[in-house]
Amino acid sequence: MAAASELRLAAGPLSIDLAPGIGGSVGALRWRGRNVLRPLSEADRAAGDVLGVAAFPMLPVANRIAGNAFRFEGRAFAVAANNPPERFHVHGTGWRAAWTVAEASPTTARFDLVQTEPWPFRASQSFTPTADALDLRLTLENAGRERAPFGFGWHPWFPRDPDAQLRFRASRFYLEEPEGVSGDAISLPPELDFSTGAQLPTGWRNNCYGGWDGHATVTLPARGLALEMTATPELGHLQFYADPAKPYFCLEPQSMASGAFNRPSGWTTRTRASACSNPARASRPGCG
Repeated sequence: MAAASELRLAAGPLSIDLAPGIGGSVGALRWRGRNVLRPLSEADRAAGDVLGVAAFPMLPVANRIAGNAFRFEGRAFAVAANNPPERFHVHGTGWRAAWTVAEASPTTARFDLVQTEPWPFRASQSFTPTADALDLRLTLENAGRERAPFGFGWHPWFPRDPDAQLRFRASRFYLEEPEGVSGDAISLPPELDFSTGAQLPTGWRNNCYGGWDGHATVTLPARGLALEMTATPELGHLQFYADPAKPYFCLEPQSMASGAFNRPSGWTTRTRASACSNPARASRPGCG
């Protein structure tokens, strides 16, 4: 089945708009007509602007590759910058591609993607709403003949309401290096700890949290909404982006810290990067 312009799934009060042709993305997620995520505007939909969507998949890498190059098991890999004016490759290639609609019904859909760059892989996303939850499943498979590195995640945008609150538990905080790359991990300082819940910081944040337990809550009191996000153990990192000048913030479950592919220890510890995949091996993280 070819890529469709947009699909809508619904179950009771929950509805989700999907845009397979715009990065296999979510265009809107609503509960009783209230936006849970920042919705795709008509202008961005017409322009096919993936930076305006409600959420998109990150694969086969999550966040950035510093210097657009790295080495893995003696092989040199090079990638192209893909989000000007940023200098570094960001979020992989899946968010910039049109996905194929493999299955679709009023209550469930599956998108597929096959790519050879930056290295061969096959991916699929499945979306299943229920009355009070969205189940999202991502499958990523090495389609090449050699072992290759893979990272993955999900990149949602939440509305930055003045009374928005976050709650999540993690054990490490990565300092931010220039151009959005994660630096060294440090023990979590109290002022950056959201384990008991807190409002959004008033200043800039673009940091990864490691040792995330897979649970996060976003509360939007003015909308009468509270969203609980849960993820499978593969997604052990949580990237938090908040710019006080923007009307949104991001909380991104992912398998790796930004720039982990460039870390010397990136292939030997899960705190630095994601799993390495043998040919025809698939990883199946989920988020709900």
